[in-house]
Amino acid sequence: MGVKKKKETQVTSLTVCHQDLETLRSLADVEGKNLASLLLHCVQLTDGVSQIHYVKQIVPLLEKTNRNGKCDPTIRSCLDILAGIYLSLNLKNPLKKVLASSLNDLPEFFLTEATQSFTSRLQEELNTTTDLYSYRKVIDNISSCMENFDLGRSSVNNLLENVLHYLQKSLIEISEENRKLAGNHIVQTQLMNDLLVGIRVSVMLIQKVQGFQRLHLKSSPTWQSMCGLLSIFTKFLSDDDLLQTIKSTSGLAVILFIKTMFHPPGKIPDLISSLLLRSVDHTSIPEWLLNCCRSLCCTDISQSALLFLCQGTLTMLDWQDGRMGPSGEALLLDTVRVLFTLSSQIKESTLEMFLSRILASWTNTAIQVLVSSSPNLKDHLNGNSDVVRRLLEYVYTHWEHPLDALRHQTKIIFRNILQMHQLALEESGSDLAADSFIFQLTESLLRLEWHSKGKYTCLGYLVDYIGIEHILALAKTIPSQILEVMGDQSLVPYASDLLETMFKNHKSCLKSQAVDSTWIDKWHETWVSPLLFILCEGNLDQKSYVIDYYLPKLLNCNPESLSYMVKILQTSADAKTGSYDSRGALGALMACLRTARAHGHLQSATDAWRDLVSSARIKQGLIHQHCQVRIDTLGLLCESNRSTEIVSTEEMECIQFFITYNLNSQSPGVRQQICSLLKKLFCRIQESSQVLYKLEQSKSKHEPENELTRQHPSVSLQQYKNFMSSICNSLFEALFPGSSYPTRFSALTILGSIAEVFPVPEGRVQTVYQLSHDIDVGRFQTLMECLTGTFEEVKILAFDLLMKLPKTFVQFQGSEKLQGLFQAALELSTSTKPYDCVTASYLLNFLIWQNALPSSLSTYLKTQRVACGDGDKSAALVESNTLIVIKCLLENLEEEVSRAENSLLQAAASFPMYGRVHCITGALRKLALKGHGFEPGPGRSHMLQSN
Repeated sequence: MGVKKKKETQVTSLTVCHQDLETLRSLADVEGKNLASLLLHCVQLTDGVSQIHYVKQIVPLLEKTNRNGKCDPTIRSCLDILAGIYLSLNLKNPLKKVLASSLNDLPEFFLTEATQSFTSRLQEELNTTTDLYSYRKVIDNISSCMENFDLGRSSVNNLLENVLHYLQKSLIEISEENRKLAGNHIVQTQLMNDLLVGIRVSVMLIQKVQGFQRLHLKSSPTWQSMCGLLSIFTKFLSDDDLLQTIKSTSGLAVILFIKTMFHPPGKIPDLISSLLLRSVDHTSIPEWLLNCCRSLCCTDISQSALLFLCQGTLTMLDWQDGRMGPSGEALLLDTVRVLFTLSSQIKESTLEMFLSRILASWTNTAIQVLVSSSPNLKDHLNGNSDVVRRLLEYVYTHWEHPLDALRHQTKIIFRNILQMHQLALEESGSDLAADSFIFQLTESLLRLEWHSKGKYTCLGYLVDYIGIEHILALAKTIPSQILEVMGDQSLVPYASDLLETMFKNHKSCLKSQAVDSTWIDKWHETWVSPLLFILCEGNLDQKSYVIDYYLPKLLNCNPESLSYMVKILQTSADAKTGSYDSRGALGALMACLRTARAHGHLQSATDAWRDLVSSARIKQGLIHQHCQVRIDTLGLLCESNRSTEIVSTEEMECIQFFITYNLNSQSPGVRQQICSLLKKLFCRIQESSQVLYKLEQSKSKHEPENELTRQHPSVSLQQYKNFMSSICNSLFEALFPGSSYPTRFSALTILGSIAEVFPVPEGRVQTVYQLSHDIDVGRFQTLMECLTGTFEEVKILAFDLLMKLPKTFVQFQGSEKLQGLFQAALELSTSTKPYDCVTASYLLNFLIWQNALPSSLSTYLKTQRVACGDGDKSAALVESNTLIVIKCLLENLEEEVSRAENSLLQAAASFPMYGRVHCITGALRKLALKGHGFEPGPGRSHMLQSN
């Protein structure tokens, strides 16, 4: 996977109108040191990133100005222009945030003028913007003014009446335009997005502007605008043509506006309860509320409207520390009862998702209230209550829901149920683990089938709350039960996570209670013994998933358990060595060791063999009948969590032993794994050799042995060279004439990896080994013979290996040898066997790569003219002309390329030896693809291919 290129930051530059630009020019001083000069230079730049640098200099410059400068018309004009710049910038432009951040540090004696400038500019925007499609920009400016910007918030506060009126007007007009354009989905999407932003800004305005706390004059324009906005939100809440997000946000706004406008505050919970229960007494509510929310007070509202009112109730009211008193507790219970009713009625997936989130939000709110609630509420929210019973029913019903986000909410609800019950029991001082509710809940979960995915998460939460020992007391065999289901891939992540939670908790409990180290025996018996049974006796899928998911987590929790595993498995390995279709204890042993080493729990291979397992046992695994045991044992030798870990002598001996017996594997998958693992080993040798070279340079030969190798680096480097040469000897020996396809495939693939991992060094780079040094005439001939076989894959591997060798390789340089190769290629090209023509093509490609084909052609043409004599010259002439054409092409005679190509096509059409032309044109086609300078002209490439 490539490295993702970091995206450059794009910042749109700020600009000013012509009038402001002229003002800055007139105010800029000759020295260019005042604020007007700074702003003028800034706005004349076209790069937004550079402008950020100048914006950050504004406040430091003003701080140097004398306090008397606050009445300076130049500074006042510049502050006015800055306000215009701020409001002209797009909401997402980084310059807007940088400018706001800088102006937050404005010296105090400039704040009054700056606030007046921002208020004036914002009022101008509110008064002059009449285009419906420009409302969004003004709304965004109102939003940005209230977001971490003191000057902006003060300006909005000064213009509160105007801002509220503007929001009311814009929401009315945008919603009307949206209604008119029904069916035009593109425009409607933009308009609905504008509506959503308008509602959110209205909510933000109520929450962040302090003026609403003193709102009491019901005849004021501000109050009238508030009532108008409340009416709009109520209408949106019941409009099924709008997006659910708009209706959801409207529900928040309705509750917030009622909370802000209704007096006295102590009666708000009762009012909201009556709205949710649809039992509003019209005689007991204010007339303004009835007028604004008539559809909520007088009629049966929709399920979605009721749902979003519940959301607004939980989000917008102050639930902390029981501030709403008993009426707030009653509202909390009424809200959940309404949610339970809606749960049985709502079928639409979007609303189901909203409901699950709101129900989870209710449990969070309940936890906040329970911290300081009355005993009555605790009775209603403990584990034995009707509310908790129905919450559990919801969890059990929805924890297998198709929507992942909804399943996630059920987990939150279950976790919060446990916390609610714990808070409800605090006064009684009961032990949570011994509580009847927890006991029954645990038993009911354990009775469920293990295919229920929700069961795993819920049991994990129970373990966190009451500890694993209480669960083990009810189900001693639960580790084995969970491991049994790990043959099902869909359940493996859930099962492994639950097991990890359990054995970590158990370890903590045992360690806290123990007075000596004997606790580990109980832990091993509970968690490690079932694992070893599965590794020895389980089915293939179980073993694979347990090794991949469970074993690494167990070793990470307690690395010392590896010794216990090895001891048990070593004892069983003699009796249960396994067979062709069974890994046995030996297979389990190798899997454990391989996993341990891959995760860094075996720091030194030499120590591992000496202290844990013998070399004889390793070799036993390397030639085991079961292929996976052989792969695991090889993985143990090749893989390491450190790419520069030194390869030990024992490892090299075992690798050499493995190669001797495992090149002829009949399984393509096994061959692929073998080649991949050996390539990892070669990479380790290459990278660790670089470390050894550095050590060799930094240490004298008389210094003591180093920690990494326990011998001098030069000795280890020489061992590397000897080992790689020995490996290559074995691989070339395996390429004897008549060797099988699997053997040749494996040997050539491994040799290709060696050539790739140990490239020809460039400059001062040192390499511990070069394959070309171990290839003599006989081995070169062996590779060339691999091109003559019947298997295309073998030809490709052999050819690619030849391409990886240096061009200056001495074995390729003899002119007689090259001429012999060319002669062989021509003879094979006349064969009636397709694979001979393919071999000829590879030979010609090789000669092209060696830049040897033109000279070979010249020699051959001279021989042809002498041999032809006075006989039939027609076929020989055509062949000779064709070869001359090819020679011209290869010598890059540009002026003859077009004519040569035409001659080649004509020759191909009349040439009696079809195979020769086919293989030559095939070689040229491959040459063109490799970018060697030849490319058929337009309209001719398809003719080449057809010929």
